[in-house]
Amino acid sequence: MNILAIETSCDETSAAIVQDGRQVLASVIASQIEIHQKYGGVVPEVASRQHILYIAPVLQETIDQAGLSWDNIDAVAVTNGPGLAGALLVGVNAGKAIAFARQKPLVGINHLESHIYANWLIPPLLDDASAKSLEAPQFPLIALIVSGGHTEIVLMRGHGDYQLLGKTQDDAAGEAYDKVARVMGLGYPGGPLLEKAAVGGDPNRFPFARSWLKGTYDFSFSGLKTAVLRKAAEYQAPPPKPAPFSGNTPAPVRPNWVQQVPAGMGQRELPVADIAASFQQAVVEVLATKTVRAAEEFEAKQIIIAGGVAANKALRAAISERARPLDLTVTFPSPIFCTDNAAMVGAAAFFKLQADPNRMVDWSLDIRPNWELVH
Repeated sequence: MNILAIETSCDETSAAIVQDGRQVLASVIASQIEIHQKYGGVVPEVASRQHILYIAPVLQETIDQAGLSWDNIDAVAVTNGPGLAGALLVGVNAGKAIAFARQKPLVGINHLESHIYANWLIPPLLDDASAKSLEAPQFPLIALIVSGGHTEIVLMRGHGDYQLLGKTQDDAAGEAYDKVARVMGLGYPGGPLLEKAAVGGDPNRFPFARSWLKGTYDFSFSGLKTAVLRKAAEYQAPPPKPAPFSGNTPAPVRPNWVQQVPAGMGQRELPVADIAASFQQAVVEVLATKTVRAAEEFEAKQIIIAGGVAANKALRAAISERARPLDLTVTFPSPIFCTDNAAMVGAAAFFKLQADPNRMVDWSLDIRPNWELVH
């Protein structure tokens, strides 16, 4: 079964063709990172307009890359939530148009669910023998979804069978990465830049507190983010106050006056690498510890990591190290399938169609910007 998948939930316009839920025949991603960098984050209206410009060329390039015709498409899948409303609308309407024109099944996919199913995709560049021998994830499993907008631990007993064990109570891990990177002037997107900055840093120099939220599998990163902000502020001391006027002469009113401070006065060089490494260790330790503990408690056969932060090497290493004594397999997608992409949407759609082979076109499909995977 060849599924044409579309992903436009945020700032990536992507289309892919996935065969039987695992083999990626084509994958095209048009990124908007350079456009949004000057704003320090994604501007929803700008993202929506770029999706409109990109969607048709991306779809055509996907068909060309796969070497297929539109007649070779068996079903259409599209992310319809959660995400930015305007961005989602572009993808959903494109998917509806194609499904209507070709009279093919149309499947709406939850964005978080698709991140999980990125673990079913066969990594690119594998030879045929290796690809055929690569086993799919085994149930029951624990999925750690960790991205810019979400941080959740989910127990998955089968396809479409989810139980939420814990989630962030404030900032998502990826969001905390971006905000801390912004504080340290690393730029956008912050996650990869902060991870790079942490290389060679001393993770023990700043013992940032861990928010364990004992007795739960929930997370909290807001306090950690604030602690990093305060630590960074220590290296940017406020300038000295102006000397008071002597005598009885009142101070002049100068509403637009800015005190001139000599360059470097009251400042110290910010230890970017050490702060980044210490912050990253604090995040990774909590994520890895709780994920492995959940796998042990619920007797999971496997742990999978999903979402943009799943590309983080420190997180992968920490979870793998903690899972090894328990003889637990840990898998994560290829880096290209960690960030938003349409291939993971096609993988999730295949298993939904397998569960309901008589599924008809759902023309009532609408966007769900706040759609939760598990309530």
